[in-house]
Amino acid sequence: MLVKDIKGNRRIIIAIDGPAASGKSTTARKVAERLGYTYIDTGAMFRSVTLKVLDLGLIDAVRISPESIAPVLQDLSVTFRDERVFLDGRDVTAAIRENRVSREVSFVSSLAPVRDCLLRIQQEMGRHRGVVMDGRDIGTVVFPDAEVKVFLVADARERAKRRYAELVAKGASGSGLPDIGALEQEILERDRADAGRALAPLVKHPDAVEIDTSLLSIEEQVSMVCRIAEEKLEHV
Repeated sequence: MLVKDIKGNRRIIIAIDGPAASGKSTTARKVAERLGYTYIDTGAMFRSVTLKVLDLGLIDAVRISPESIAPVLQDLSVTFRDERVFLDGRDVTAAIRENRVSREVSFVSSLAPVRDCLLRIQQEMGRHRGVVMDGRDIGTVVFPDAEVKVFLVADARERAKRRYAELVAKGASGSGLPDIGALEQEILERDRADAGRALAPLVKHPDAVEIDTSLLSIEEQVSMVCRIAEEKLEHV
């Protein structure tokens, strides 16, 4: 479905999928900036729901009975403003990146009520095209009709180093800073959980262009995705 903005510019959906720490969010954000599109971080949305479950002390109850997550999703609001993430009106940009959230987000993300709720929100966000959306099932479930589908991959050790640098940049130190080996193990476990879940598993869409980011800079990744998008725009 081709959509144009008020200036007549063609607008498409760019779906960027891939495993944890493969560079999806940073790449998607910069691609959106370069193209003048809206960036939607779906990972942050799932992390926000996970944070709410943890803060309400419901994680054990949800493990026993997934239906008990219903109060968390009722009137749920996850919004983005100036690169900040707001959960029910509260700025949770830093909180959703805490390790306690990282450890539980794959489980919470696997729950059908959570995926159904966020699917509706995400599809509404992309209804007018002109968006770059990243996650793990954007090209396969959320927007299988996206004009551009990209699947980022990277070596697990390299992804662990990136996650470590991210934690350091955010001020983590001492006992609050896991070693790279532990982070690598967490990432591999997350990969297995995401790929093995019954509902919306992490898989590459047949039409997606795979990019290995292990040895690429962010700018190289962004340029590659933008070239793919620009070529598509020339032919739609």
